[in-house]
Amino acid sequence: MSEPGLSTIMSERRQLINLAYRLLGSLADAEDVVQETYARWYTLSREQREAIDSPGGWLTTVASRICLDLLGSARVRRERYVGEWIPEPVPDGSEWLGGAVDPADRVTLDESINIAFLVVLESMTPAERVAFILHDVFHYPFAEVAEIVGRTPAACRQLAHSARRRIRGSRTPAAPARQTRLVRAFKRAWEARDIDALIGLLDPGATATGDGGGLVTAAPSPIEGGEFVARYLVDVIGRAPANMALLERTVNGQPGLVAQCDGATVAVYAFDVARDRISQIWAILNPDKLRRWTVR
Repeated sequence: MSEPGLSTIMSERRQLINLAYRLLGSLADAEDVVQETYARWYTLSREQREAIDSPGGWLTTVASRICLDLLGSARVRRERYVGEWIPEPVPDGSEWLGGAVDPADRVTLDESINIAFLVVLESMTPAERVAFILHDVFHYPFAEVAEIVGRTPAACRQLAHSARRRIRGSRTPAAPARQTRLVRAFKRAWEARDIDALIGLLDPGATATGDGGGLVTAAPSPIEGGEFVARYLVDVIGRAPANMALLERTVNGQPGLVAQCDGATVAVYAFDVARDRISQIWAILNPDKLRRWTVR
């Protein structure tokens, strides 16, 4: 068997980026994982590489195990994080740095990538998350998942079942057209500082969560209750720079908003909808998570 060529190995990059991002909720971390995975491949001898029947399977296994290790330490890192932690948002492919990024580094946008989904994944154990993503999203059989996670296939089946139950219990997805209309109406009401209109668009139990990472000001804890959220948002936009513009954008495959000042993105807003009202707002303001949103 001959050694796989560079093009064969590098063709797996997009799959690995997509897998690692879903597992970690951070594109920067996902890129580091992929780089480490390729580094491990090239530390193998030529004979070792030639003996691998499925290079793609080998790379996926290694990347998954690196992610599993990172997830094990993620809770400690989250405890050191200043304020609330929200997954790093990714733009639509056509908006990603003006299209200047290699397609292999773009994340495929589907329902397993929206912020609401990723937030639920954060509540899972590392093993649950890896078993669920590998089986339910990437369609790996439980026998292969078991080898990666270090559990029996039956245990991995139970992990995925538990994860699936969490997902079902937390999500009431709205029709895309309905969510688009709600976000558009929300944008108009917010720009007009119309508290009554905002309250009408928000679920009475709505929650707004901000992630500034200690680098920019954000609410130190989630704001709960539709009226409280509405009043807080009106206060926020009242203090915003005069040159700030709110733009409708696709955020992780869902209708969202982006705030820009002089072409620089200063905030990305993702939404979840329940009972035809906005139930969750996630505001990502940490500039380290917004690098891919500014076109210059």
